[in-house]
Amino acid sequence: MDYLSLLERCEICPRRCGVNRLKGEKGFCRVSNDVVVAYYGKHFGEEPPISGERGSGAIFFSSCNLRCVFCQNYQISNYMLGKTISLDDLVEIFFQMEKAGAHNINLVSPTPYIPHIAIAIRKAKEKGIKIPFVYNTNAYERSEILSLLEGLVDIYLPDFKYWNKEIAKKLSSANDYPKHAIDSILEMKRQVGSTLITESGIGKKGLIIRLLVLPNGLSGTKSVLRWIREEIGTSVSISLMSQYRPLFRAHEFPMIRRTLYEEEYDEVIRYASSLGFENVYVQEIDSSGMYLPDFTKEEPFKS
Repeated sequence: MDYLSLLERCEICPRRCGVNRLKGEKGFCRVSNDVVVAYYGKHFGEEPPISGERGSGAIFFSSCNLRCVFCQNYQISNYMLGKTISLDDLVEIFFQMEKAGAHNINLVSPTPYIPHIAIAIRKAKEKGIKIPFVYNTNAYERSEILSLLEGLVDIYLPDFKYWNKEIAKKLSSANDYPKHAIDSILEMKRQVGSTLITESGIGKKGLIIRLLVLPNGLSGTKSVLRWIREEIGTSVSISLMSQYRPLFRAHEFPMIRRTLYEEEYDEVIRYASSLGFENVYVQEIDSSGMYLPDFTKEEPFKS
């Protein structure tokens, strides 16, 4: 398949902007036909089966198809910090990460680059790369497009940010977010299954669903957990994240100006347990700064 032909009238994500990215036109994500990478290197801030002891080979792509007012990666999602690289460069980065001992290739905010990523993964697999590929996404995806990654992605690592479409509209400019998150996560399950397969504690294939717990219950985490139990099952790995910080434009929104209270987070943990989830990852409530990158201080292309 000619993956790049998808860019002629871009409908890769739910925005369906329809711009011709091959001719340099830019839609909501502000990406044309270039691959822009802000940083790559071994990353230790993911869930234990992803980071392990040797780190995850994280590649942070610039841009995003959401506009989260509290984005912790706003420097690259909104300000597009990064360097333009070729597809061959991207394949070379994959192999550099493998040579450095990373447990996997962790594609962070990959959605605008799905055609490029599909080509690069195919090339890497043809050249004999052995470590798994992790698709680390906000889940604002089109399930039809995700189906093109079947057999290429080994582990899906989606967020499920909001249950309420009005909250999704206000905080991320995407009132259809819940629908597309549901559809895309079900497609991910279809491709890789609901159970994370591990070897020596390191993920090899499967699904981990991330739930960032927002102040004042704005993420609707309990509703999301109920949906996951009913549609995917309690054996799926769930990551309950307490790392919310009021960054970027969060100060403009009174309901999210503060960090998460410990009792709010503990309540969600207890609820997940009451629903019977078997594989739940949690964070320390005071660990939010541990997961906060500063891309103005990082050296791009550091391995």
